[in-house]
Amino acid sequence: MPSASASSGVPGSGLAKGLAVTLRTMMRKNVTAQYPDVQPELAPRTRGVIGLFEENCTVCMLCARECPDWCIYIDSHKETVPPAAPGGRERQRNVLDRFAIDFALCMYCGICIEVCPFDALFWSPEFEYAETDIRELTHERDKLREWMWTVPAPPALDPGAEEPKEIAAARRTADKLRQTGAGAGTQADAPEEGQAP
Repeated sequence: MPSASASSGVPGSGLAKGLAVTLRTMMRKNVTAQYPDVQPELAPRTRGVIGLFEENCTVCMLCARECPDWCIYIDSHKETVPPAAPGGRERQRNVLDRFAIDFALCMYCGICIEVCPFDALFWSPEFEYAETDIRELTHERDKLREWMWTVPAPPALDPGAEEPKEIAAARRTADKLRQTGAGAGTQADAPEEGQAP
């Protein structure tokens, strides 16, 4: 016994509806971007790959320790630095030997970038880094450094944003010093209100 919906319809109405949809969409502007030929417009905070600003890295290992996937590999050695002044002590500093990120494991959470206290890691909008072999997705510091130069400049501050308290306090102090005059050394050296002398 045929169903009620099939018997109530006019024969060929489904075909007519389908053709109507096809004709409507044929007249619209095409919204598909042909990717290799047309590069997509990425959002300002796109998470592509992680770029390394090697000069800022102190080999503190915070990024590797906090990474939930353990996909950051760091090797270093200690180097003795001569004293800055005669009679001073020699110091030791860490020297970066290897910094690699395995993007086959990375889940792009950004924890490594957030915990870096020296601004050595940044998000790059670069996303075209596919490989044919998964073992080649571990990128060493030379490649990470190349990606660093694709990191966009930070956006300008919002004109309506509230000024940070530290900057506002420093600005007030500078204004007070300007009002009292540069010659009043005792005024400039005096402690601010609420501070101990």
